[in-house]
Amino acid sequence: MSLLKIHEADNVAVTLDDIKKGEQLTVGPVKIMALEDIAKGHKIALQDLKENEHIIKYGFPIGHVVRDVEAGSWVHAHNIKTNLGDMLEYSYEPDLPQEQSVTCNQTFKGYRREDGRVGVRNEIWIIPTVSCVNRAAQLLAKQGNEIAGANIDGVFEFTHPYGCSQLGEDHLTTQRILAALVNHPNAGGVLVLGLGCENNNIPEFKKILGEYDPGRVKFLAAQEVEDELSAGRELIEELIAYAGQFKREECPVSELVVGLKCGGSDGFSGITGNPLVGAFSDKLIACGGSTVLTEVPEMFGAETILMKRAKDQAVFDKTVKLVNDFKDYFMSYNQPIYENPSPGNKKGGISTLEEKSLGCTQKGGRSIVVDVLGYGESVKHKGLNLLNGPGNDAVAATALAAAGCHIVLFTTGRGTPLGTAVPTIKVATNSDLFRRKSNWMDFNAGQLLEGQSMQAVTDEFFSYILEISSGRLSKSENMGFREIAIFKNGVTL
Repeated sequence: MSLLKIHEADNVAVTLDDIKKGEQLTVGPVKIMALEDIAKGHKIALQDLKENEHIIKYGFPIGHVVRDVEAGSWVHAHNIKTNLGDMLEYSYEPDLPQEQSVTCNQTFKGYRREDGRVGVRNEIWIIPTVSCVNRAAQLLAKQGNEIAGANIDGVFEFTHPYGCSQLGEDHLTTQRILAALVNHPNAGGVLVLGLGCENNNIPEFKKILGEYDPGRVKFLAAQEVEDELSAGRELIEELIAYAGQFKREECPVSELVVGLKCGGSDGFSGITGNPLVGAFSDKLIACGGSTVLTEVPEMFGAETILMKRAKDQAVFDKTVKLVNDFKDYFMSYNQPIYENPSPGNKKGGISTLEEKSLGCTQKGGRSIVVDVLGYGESVKHKGLNLLNGPGNDAVAATALAAAGCHIVLFTTGRGTPLGTAVPTIKVATNSDLFRRKSNWMDFNAGQLLEGQSMQAVTDEFFSYILEISSGRLSKSENMGFREIAIFKNGVTL
């Protein structure tokens, strides 16, 4: 099979292999001849299309052709344009899916914290309040790993370039993200490392952090001690002793909070990787767990699908605000709202933002949207949550971790080694990528194009995530890829 027609209403198909000019092709009852070479993952017209006619993929318009296009032609950015404008008005027209009632006895081996929450790792985190102490944090993490016991999953620093010369909402954003990371249950102990003279000094940071367990969270201002490395090592020893009391125990899957992310998307992202993650999300939610979908700009063009699944008017209103506020953000900088697909996206076969969004939002499955979170906020309700965050991979992944996600599922058709503060699982959308970048990729969703059923692959993937939750390391963890990035902007997101 060389072509895939996703929905019966589609007037384009996706190429499953590189197509040569003159090749005779069949998809269902349609027989066409390729009028030009077309790369794998791109679109081919299944019928003659007149100028301004809609291109239909996934059963929805993804743009319109800017000139007449013959059947068998390549349909891409050179002859298609977005249908999207700027601001839209929305009305709540709920189309709520039937909630699944299932018996789910699956468990994973996690760490039950003293406040009742569960972590999937038992790590010591060093979080600088300011970039000036980044190198000290790195040296302390190295020392910590030399003395950590077998029950500690590692000592890690999360450096960043912020904490000084920031004011107002921009400064508060940094504090909120760092405070959320301090409170993350994957960290059995946390050392907050400050300098002493920065805007985000420890006394000011504590105001945002709020209540904390002094056994779990320690503070050190480097300017206030003679040797910050010696003083820091002593505090890390205390944290290791504290975290060492926690042991893995059986925990219900309903405790899991999983982030949903994509990056380096290609023409198969909306066919394999994202639908697989959506099926996982639906299964986890049916078991009482939670998932979080972010990357707001990659909802543009598919936002009404999510709005119809808002559980009530209040969540609908928050979803509208989520979308419109991000559009306002782009417009405030005189940036186009809908020029989103990156060069890599386009090379992989994605032509417009609608096409990208219709693929991206499939990561949220078909579940009801229970809440909308602001940037830096944490999950409060079980089920599918939307999170305010940009499409930038590092920033979005960090925001998911800060929201309390134990794990981030990251689909990609182009490949990326990125890892954030929590296990970051790379799901390859095609088998070529999975084989070629085996050091990056954790799971192959490309097998969905090779005869495997969605049910079988979803069950395999679900079991794999439970293994990761129980201690199996992801590829990014094995390679030491652990980064955070904070949205730096003068307006509230």
